[in-house]
Amino acid sequence: MATEPLAGRRQTKVTQRRTKTDWARFLRDIAAQYPGTTRITLVMDNLNTHRPGALYETFEPAQAKALWDRFEFVHTPKHGSWLNVAVVELNVMIRQCLNRRIHSLRAEVAAWQAARDQIRAKVNWQFTTDDARVKLKRLYPTFAV
Repeated sequence: MATEPLAGRRQTKVTQRRTKTDWARFLRDIAAQYPGTTRITLVMDNLNTHRPGALYETFEPAQAKALWDRFEFVHTPKHGSWLNVAVVELNVMIRQCLNRRIHSLRAEVAAWQAARDQIRAKVNWQFTTDDARVKLKRLYPTFAV
């Protein structure tokens, strides 16, 4: 899942597994949604498939390089995937449409995405810098005064 939280848009893709090829193709799908944009900032977790090599294993070198250059990748901390807004959206999706028996996962997810996009549902992110300094205290340097 990719989400553009301030615009109330998301992009989902259901695959059999989470392979490098799946990720590379999903990046291509994201890039296609923003044809006139030269740089796309993508905040993501540190999954082992999220590496430049995935693009080169999936596409021709020139296409892989062009795709890689379109993105600015920002990784969440190793144990901080909850900082990723897409994870928030995934949790909403699980609660709203995957909490029951369904016939077709792809159809259900597509319908959920269309409904969320239609109402321009946004993520109300309220994690402040002050909150981060408390919650992530061990990541901030301390200075003796």
